[in-house]
Amino acid sequence: MTRKQRRIALIGSALGVLALAAALVLNAMRDSIVFFNSPTDVVEKKTKPGERIRLGGLVKEGSVERGENLAIRFGVTDGKTTIPVAYQGLLPDLFREGQGVVTEGALDSSGTFKADSVLAKHDEAYMPKEVADALKKQGHWNPAQQQPRSPTQGRAP
Repeated sequence: MTRKQRRIALIGSALGVLALAAALVLNAMRDSIVFFNSPTDVVEKKTKPGERIRLGGLVKEGSVERGENLAIRFGVTDGKTTIPVAYQGLLPDLFREGQGVVTEGALDSSGTFKADSVLAKHDEAYMPKEVADALKKQGHWNPAQQQPRSPTQGRAP
């Protein structure tokens, strides 16, 4: 083998190893790239208890129960499936029933989502595009009630 052939073989081998490593990393991250999972996604994927995920949807009407020491329980729904959520701490000022929410945490063995953070929409007309798309997919979207838009729309330049 000449020097040029060895160099080409070495570069080809390095590119092959790099492509294999990139494919393995992307395959491992396939499920964690999602911004959030809807309640239906969580049930259909059979998410294991203790696995950290983000759960997004609407706060179910009539489901908010406040307890002692800032404990709160509420349901997150996509119109098809509802998952009970337990959270302890201060909620965002804009948190209320019927509004979009994304929570981060894990399911416990009883099926309750134990959240360690709760994010609410930031103004009257904004809903994250991912939440709106999931609600449309489930047939629970009311365009008169909320319009999806980017966080920068409607702001003064």
